[in-house]
Amino acid sequence: MANDTIQLAHGGGGRLTRDLINNEIVSRFGNGPLAGLPDGATLPSPRDRLVFTTDSFVVQPLEFPGGNIGHLAVHGTVNDLAVCGGLPRWLSLSLILEEGLPLATLRTVLDSVKSAAADCDVVIATGDTKVVAHGQCDGLYINTAGIGEVLPGFVLSPDRISDGDAILVSGPLADHGMAVLARRQNIQIENGPVSDTAPVHRLVQAAQEWAPAVRFMRDPTRGGAATVLNEMAEGRKIDIVLREQDMPYSIGTRAVSEMLGLDPLHVASEGRIILVCERTVADKVLARWQTMPEGRGAARIGAVAAGKGRVILETVAGGRRLVDVPRGELLPRIC
Repeated sequence: MANDTIQLAHGGGGRLTRDLINNEIVSRFGNGPLAGLPDGATLPSPRDRLVFTTDSFVVQPLEFPGGNIGHLAVHGTVNDLAVCGGLPRWLSLSLILEEGLPLATLRTVLDSVKSAAADCDVVIATGDTKVVAHGQCDGLYINTAGIGEVLPGFVLSPDRISDGDAILVSGPLADHGMAVLARRQNIQIENGPVSDTAPVHRLVQAAQEWAPAVRFMRDPTRGGAATVLNEMAEGRKIDIVLREQDMPYSIGTRAVSEMLGLDPLHVASEGRIILVCERTVADKVLARWQTMPEGRGAARIGAVAAGKGRVILETVAGGRRLVDVPRGELLPRIC
């Protein structure tokens, strides 16, 4: 690392995040369930295999167009279990509260946790609460852990991705990060971005019919789609070839990204799946998704080709450019 201190960019999902995880965490703990850095660990149990994950949420502001930190805590944990091929069952809920936080804010967040958990059919099974002095926390932080049951049929690994596979996304990208940024910077435009925070487990269940043909799934959170796609290709003899004309973006997200000069491929989503599957089943998965509320706007955005571990965007102007992982902190505190 360039410095001997933690920087905000270490939490941004880009190259510094990857270096920190590989150099400091995987080097110590990467020989067990952490190997391969899945979003959740698959655990043996006496009866069934389980998926286990944990996450912390420090988004600022606490409320944003489309949701708040309570929705985000449930959806983020449920989604990490789901893209590992798991059916979410139980969550823990730990709160760190700052002295002076209005009780009305806490009640709003807890009501959101309750409604999101009910919608996802998961049980808040255990938890903890701590209060710190004013100035030692930014209002409210949430930590969650989740356990799910492994859905039969899925064998998910980037090592299974091969030439000719199709790349699908379950809806418009980058809405969450752009919605948080717009609220934080008081950017007020008509039809502005609204967070896509939502559960994806029903989309995973809908794809289970074709599970043997599904190679890989991931939710494009910190670092956005660019980070997920580069992680898929890096070190492998494949290229990910995207078509700019097929990339799904909402009007509000497109407007804010153009206004600020941001690449939406680098911006987080919190209710989307990137799925890689055999091309023979791609249209079937898409058709199923598009009948569901969570899958409105689902699209095929590209394909896998033999190559050198790159992510390439074919532009609407007929050119081609490399899509790299973000360098530095693009949008801090978005989850």
